[in-house]
Amino acid sequence: MQSLADTVRSFDRGRRRLSVAGATCVGSRYPANFDVLHIDPELPFLAVADGMGGGRGSTVAGATAMTTLVDQIRGIGAAAGPDELRTAVADTQDQVTRAGAELGELTGCTLTALLAGPTGRDAWIVQLGDSRAYRLRGGLLELLTVDHTTAWLGLVHGWYAADSAEAAAARYQLTRYVGHPEQPEPDLLRVSLLPGDVYCLCTDGITDQLDYHRLRRLLSRDADLDEIARQLTADTIAVGGADNATVALLRVTAQPPAHRARPPSPPSPSPPHPPRRSRADGRE
Repeated sequence: MQSLADTVRSFDRGRRRLSVAGATCVGSRYPANFDVLHIDPELPFLAVADGMGGGRGSTVAGATAMTTLVDQIRGIGAAAGPDELRTAVADTQDQVTRAGAELGELTGCTLTALLAGPTGRDAWIVQLGDSRAYRLRGGLLELLTVDHTTAWLGLVHGWYAADSAEAAAARYQLTRYVGHPEQPEPDLLRVSLLPGDVYCLCTDGITDQLDYHRLRRLLSRDADLDEIARQLTADTIAVGGADNATVALLRVTAQPPAHRARPPSPPSPSPPHPPRRSRADGRE
């Protein structure tokens, strides 16, 4: 049930500092952690994945998806746009599909990632599955992504009530995921990065166990980012640890303008000396 946290990494982008950290824990239900966390040491890039099921296919899917996506993003760099990101996810899907064909069992995972742009003013979020992306801005915690599940579709279209048995049964029926035989398109979202923002990517082990208000309070804390990440995963253990739980965080802070030394002013020219006048007696 140990909670493992990644150290905080910071990236200065113009007038913004982007700090990232994350944590993951096994919980008490599963013998292993089928979630995968990535906090990149070179780029303001973070990602979470959640393997489907508790078998070999789950482990292989998560590891293959994350390794492939990280390699792709590092090759593209922070200037990646929508076309490059879609290509990166397509390649990730190909690799997971190939791995699943060799195993002969369900091999799939969710995947949600955030890559900040080179100026630090915006970022791209890519998502397949039900691992979520939230943004805390001005005290308001917003869910930026939708769950790619039958339950989400049913609630949106009014097929059943949110607290119904039908909704509960459909909660884990994913309509899109990495490794899906039809290789569905990921959702791709461009977001702004403003000083004070906190972005949170997390697997359903976080959101199914911690309610909205607890999540908002923790993300609002004036504490080190890795401490907040550890607290989030620790809280899931405190309420029973019913699932692997993983979170990746990004905080935006304002940077003071760089101080530039002013060049020394040129010396002022000396005023011309007035001509010397002679005394009446001829002496100066």
